[in-house]
Amino acid sequence: MSIFAPTILLPAALALAFIAPACGGDEGAESESVPSGAIAVVGDIEIAKAEFDRLIKQAETSAKAQGQEFPETGSPEYNDLKDAIVRNLVERAEFEQEAEEMGIEVTDAEVEKRLDELKQQFFQGDEDKYRKEIAKQGLTDERVREEIRARLVSEKIYEKVTSAVKVSQADIKAYYDKNKAQFQRPESREVRHILVKKESHATDIYEQLRDGANFAALAKKFSQDTSSASKGGKYTAVKGQSVAPFDKFVFAADTGDLSRPVKTEFGFHVIEVLSDIKPKSVTPLKEVEASVSDTLLREKQNETMREWVNDLQAKYKDEIAYAPGFAPAATTTGETTTTGG
Repeated sequence: MSIFAPTILLPAALALAFIAPACGGDEGAESESVPSGAIAVVGDIEIAKAEFDRLIKQAETSAKAQGQEFPETGSPEYNDLKDAIVRNLVERAEFEQEAEEMGIEVTDAEVEKRLDELKQQFFQGDEDKYRKEIAKQGLTDERVREEIRARLVSEKIYEKVTSAVKVSQADIKAYYDKNKAQFQRPESREVRHILVKKESHATDIYEQLRDGANFAALAKKFSQDTSSASKGGKYTAVKGQSVAPFDKFVFAADTGDLSRPVKTEFGFHVIEVLSDIKPKSVTPLKEVEASVSDTLLREKQNETMREWVNDLQAKYKDEIAYAPGFAPAATTTGETTTTGG
């Protein structure tokens, strides 16, 4: 379960989507004091081995349903999956306790609303299709609701932790000035073209146009480029973004030129150049301000969330104990290496 920007779960990945590796470290040590039937204790929460076993089985069912081979017990791949599940369950326990301290609650109505959205998005609201899919993935409706509740808790924590994050006009301007290369507009020019499969057909169209036939009418009737055909073949050619033979003619021709059939991987084009070349330029800041602001806001929010998670891990560092054999392997996060015990 991602701790960063909330995402919607895809039905084909319902089982595995809930057990993605946590973003944090693996602080804690193995301890014989972990109660029987538990794999770990996180603060005041015991993580039941039955829950771990259920997620392993769910992952196996999901893999087989998708025609994938499930790793052998004890293999490096299996251990990676095992560690991912344990980290996720630990993170969930931490989040659950923090949510309570932060006064965050998720109501049944909110869970129902999100579930309805998922059913509509992936199953067109068909309850039967939904039930069949979750059964195939080794899930039950009750489990899906539990996972949705946990996801909503995570989203609400994210929203609360990042609520004060802002992006200033100075931030936007600094980013724009530093990254002007990504706002470059290549050369472009207005053209119109007709695309057909056979060279003989393209040649016939070329001859008709030379004799004064209506380009737009022929494009609407014959062109297999449906996106431009409805506009009479009109198309804004951007240098470097069309197939090479098309690009070569368009940017070497004079305004008003009509091409003989130009062969590309899509067929044969008859092209008429309608305008002079518009030189390359930099997109004005006002046109990209909103997208730059969104990019910076998400970056700042994610950084704020990472710092919060680091603090959370430090808080629980001495409050996590694992049953023998369940402490996750050491991981490296940024420049910090953490160990499982």
